[in-house]
Amino acid sequence: MPDHHDSSGHVPDGNGREETADERADRNWRDILQELRISQTGTQIIAGFLLTLAFQQRFQQLDAFQISLYLALVLIAALTTVVGLAPVSLHRTFFRHHEKQLTVKAGDRFLHTMLALISLLTAGVTELIFDVVASRLVGVAAAVVVLLALLLLLVVVPKTIRSRPAASLEQPSSRAAEGE
Repeated sequence: MPDHHDSSGHVPDGNGREETADERADRNWRDILQELRISQTGTQIIAGFLLTLAFQQRFQQLDAFQISLYLALVLIAALTTVVGLAPVSLHRTFFRHHEKQLTVKAGDRFLHTMLALISLLTAGVTELIFDVVASRLVGVAAAVVVLLALLLLLVVVPKTIRSRPAASLEQPSSRAAEGE
């Protein structure tokens, strides 16, 4: 579908917005930054929790599997933090070079990668805690439950919602007001 520009360069996007490509890129970048802020906060809380574990007396009682899992989780937490910082560096690199759309595309990829890493981190921390407190089998089962919930909420539900026609996503009260 060809773009239909008005005299100001605004392009309707099909969602009731008329904005230039630069305005859309700026809005998308702000959205990505907000999502990164939320994700980074959760990652920092989990990473902080993990880093304190090594200094607890009970840490010495962990078996080889639990220590390996712990170290893997610390590594995933560090990588998640790095991936969350990458869009900031990218923005600094492209700042004032009129590359906002490229920055938005790359930021979106980094954000998806970060969500995948946070999912692994969340399931892994759940496994470690349940393994230490209950048993290895309970730990694995808990991690599987968390991974399935994450898969459902982060992949299946968004794809299901996205595949529905827009009219079916409206709230019933708004359809009733329109006489449907």
